[in-house]
Amino acid sequence: MFCWEVFVNIQAKINLAMVHSFCGDIALAKEVLETRWMLLYIPVYLFGIWDSYRTTIDMNNVYLLAEREDAPFNSFSIGALEINYLDKRSPLMSVIWSLFMPGLGQLHIHRLLTAFFAQVWTIVFLYFSNLLVAVHFLFMGDIASGTAVLNKQWLLFMPSMWGFAVYDSYVNTVENNKLYGAEQKSFLIKDFQNPGFKVMRGKVVSGQP
Repeated sequence: MFCWEVFVNIQAKINLAMVHSFCGDIALAKEVLETRWMLLYIPVYLFGIWDSYRTTIDMNNVYLLAEREDAPFNSFSIGALEINYLDKRSPLMSVIWSLFMPGLGQLHIHRLLTAFFAQVWTIVFLYFSNLLVAVHFLFMGDIASGTAVLNKQWLLFMPSMWGFAVYDSYVNTVENNKLYGAEQKSFLIKDFQNPGFKVMRGKVVSGQP
């Protein structure tokens, strides 16, 4: 769906029209839009919103069921592509690495497929937008050339790419930390807690003299 969104966006020149509208040139924004492709963008966009909401509700229900049943989960996995394990990591570090380059925050928490996806598309967007070339001109003090070399259609993909990478890495780091805490709690209860031990809520239990 992401590839479809990028393809239709480019064909319809939606990002370019947005840039012109941000600059106040509404007439030029209307002129550059390709209406044959623009109308294809709307149903996919709406489906993406609906499907993400529906999936979130389903995942929340699955989580509640798993929590009530005290369902076990795998805390260590060795595969052909990676060695993955539950560990407590810093959400701040995930954000910092994602700000440097989308995908690095996902690598920090061992989400390899998401990291690969984010890095590949970031490289594509950087290349076609000429952003790094513009940064080079900016460092040289040639702001006019830096502005002229930018491909605005591709450039406007960058904020959403960086925003997604930062948000995704932060949220997943926080959730992984919660899962790590739950796994540690379950391990300590099963292996070290006396089966007859009960927590008396709302009561103060005095120690034996």
